[in-house]
Amino acid sequence: MKKYRKETLSVRFGDSVNQSSLYSQDVVTPIHLSSTNFWKQIDEPGPHEYIRSSNPTRQALEKQLAVLEHAKHGLAFSSGLAAETAILLGTLKGGDHIIGYDDLYGGTKRLINTIFNSFGIGADYLDVTNIQLLEKHVKSNTRMIWLESPTNPLMKLADIKEISNIAKKHKLLVVVDNTFLTPYLQNPLELGADIVVHSGTKYFGGHSDVLNGSIMLNDDELFDKLYHVQNSTGGVLSPFDSYLVLRGLKTLHIRMEAHEHNARHLADYLEKHPKVNKVYYPGLVSHPQHDLAKNQATGFGGMISFDIKGGFAECKKFLGSLELFILAESLGGVESLIEHPATMTHASLSKQEQVHAGITESLIRVSVGIEHIDDLIEDMEQAFKKI
Repeated sequence: MKKYRKETLSVRFGDSVNQSSLYSQDVVTPIHLSSTNFWKQIDEPGPHEYIRSSNPTRQALEKQLAVLEHAKHGLAFSSGLAAETAILLGTLKGGDHIIGYDDLYGGTKRLINTIFNSFGIGADYLDVTNIQLLEKHVKSNTRMIWLESPTNPLMKLADIKEISNIAKKHKLLVVVDNTFLTPYLQNPLELGADIVVHSGTKYFGGHSDVLNGSIMLNDDELFDKLYHVQNSTGGVLSPFDSYLVLRGLKTLHIRMEAHEHNARHLADYLEKHPKVNKVYYPGLVSHPQHDLAKNQATGFGGMISFDIKGGFAECKKFLGSLELFILAESLGGVESLIEHPATMTHASLSKQEQVHAGITESLIRVSVGIEHIDDLIEDMEQAFKKI
């Protein structure tokens, strides 16, 4: 197949005519709702047998996801955590050990610490910007390094290429959550990672109306293991939700450019504001890993965090005074969302875990939408004036 550019692949591959219905020639992949498919004979099954095992709409999405992430295989799940569960079930066994970024999404830590720990799987969470510290914590039973880049919510980066080289030396799998940058801005498999995972609820869907998770990878044997888990546990994406994600992907590149445009301007504004202590955004020259961000990705994304001067009371007053920004969890939609990690997205972490991860009572996270940037800045300015 001709090597098309990302913008074209987002719009056309999953819905190209030769991927769609053979009998109706749909330009848009149809929603196949049938829960089962007929066999011609008992020894002649068709390409699809049962909706949990495969579905034409979901298959179109999985092929689209693989192409966008420069992968050989894609798998679509009912949620990001369902995808993460499949990775852990398909690659680890009792007694194994994981090294994770200390700033991982709270739901990922909860999954590992409260579910998989009962199967004897342990984890150490480290600041993997310190490569020597990471390698020092590799044990004889370590099997996996789990990364986010940028992290949630402190926007720290992982040097995916260097960490992948270390992992290969120790025969470890590298998993990268690429939700924040999406395949449009970063491709971890090309940097040496083994598995890429996404919460497609976010930028893939793009309109805050679908729940989805996905896995992309190249290794055939590993894919077979993960597909076996997907089919056996049943956490698959429905045909309708597969359609919604396919539709969202058509505008991914346009939305990501708009998100980043607004995020850059908002980050500049916040960094200069007298009521802000610190801004966390890889696109700022002041970010300690700005050069790494430029080298391993083609953009900086639409996520910003910042520390407001004061504490919980000031955060509450500021967030309650906003009119345009929506106080809500999640991210990646066209509308601008804002939240307080300590009491919202990362509330499942203990106070000690939050302190260790750098999540303070004054930290605010923003998913910058695609509204007019002047309106976003004006809304923040009027809220700052009330504290």
